[in-house]
Amino acid sequence: MDIFLYAFSVMYSPGPVNFMGLNAGLTGKFRRSTGFFIGVGCAMLVLFVLFGYTGEAIISQAALPYISLIGGVYTLYLAYQVFTARTVVEEPSSKPAKTLTFWNGLVIQLLNPKGIMAVLPITSVMLPAAHITGASIAGVSALLAIGAFGAPWVYALLGAMLGRRINGASAFTVFNRCMGLALAGCAYFMFHAFYLHLMAT
Repeated sequence: MDIFLYAFSVMYSPGPVNFMGLNAGLTGKFRRSTGFFIGVGCAMLVLFVLFGYTGEAIISQAALPYISLIGGVYTLYLAYQVFTARTVVEEPSSKPAKTLTFWNGLVIQLLNPKGIMAVLPITSVMLPAAHITGASIAGVSALLAIGAFGAPWVYALLGAMLGRRINGASAFTVFNRCMGLALAGCAYFMFHAFYLHLMAT
């Protein structure tokens, strides 16, 4: 079905949430980040159900630049946390690095313009075209939310598989820095969307 193909292509493409999942896997926090993946899935479930039953009336196109601004600030904060995180290898007694939580996943996905842009075409165009209404909207939303849960999970799994082949804290530090810069890049594009909106008004 075109709905799931579209959702898969958007959700599984690189973005701030998936970069964070990749970093969790690389730094050995794959299993401990399950709450983060669930938070992402719950955020998408909320968005799909909300927009599925209310359409675009809740958030107009004019509001998206402001969501980009808020999302950019939060993503930049997370980029700083990832960039400055210390990874200690073979020292089990030391305090572990902070693990991504359910609330991290829920908040960043709710503020992620990429997530909203994935939801709006599905709920405003594809669902009505497929004659999906009533309780069926909730069912399709649940399936799509499971797919959203799987996106950062897959990235984290890939990170964990790569992480097993890497030894030494310095290598993990490099990965943390790269992921932090990637997240900062995502924040830049969110800020840029807001800037373009200001210039157009």
